[in-house]
Amino acid sequence: MYQKIMVPLDGSKLAECVLPHLDAVAKGCQVKEILFVQVVEPFYMRMIAAYDGQGYTFRDDLIKEVDEENERQAREYLGRTMASARYEGTNVKAEIVIGNPADSLAEYATKNQVDLILIATHGRSGVTRWVWGSVADRILRSACVPVLMVRAPGCVPGI
Repeated sequence: MYQKIMVPLDGSKLAECVLPHLDAVAKGCQVKEILFVQVVEPFYMRMIAAYDGQGYTFRDDLIKEVDEENERQAREYLGRTMASARYEGTNVKAEIVIGNPADSLAEYATKNQVDLILIATHGRSGVTRWVWGSVADRILRSACVPVLMVRAPGCVPGI
């Protein structure tokens, strides 16, 4: 049923709590392809500036440096994650996407004909979710493919 699974990862232990579930789904469905995807948000804080005696000037070179470092770290993380992923008969890929996490992941899933998105969630509800937002919740509401959300260990029931 599920031949191509997308697994959004952000480098956190929370995000990685989906990996045992991925093992079960990949084996049970004889998945053909697994896509580990990490979104790197462009550095938006344009206030990195240097005082040049006349006023403040924007330092695009520093902003570019930050973006490149974030991409490098994402590549290293996904490389380590892929190195430990062993799925016989399954093609495993790592992708880095630049943009807003929720929008970029939903768009990526559609563009790449993903059958299932497997993502971790804190399981926040009510005001906490509204204040902090939830990438997993926004993906659930915007993706056009099934989304399997895995609650983080230590979840406490309630609203």
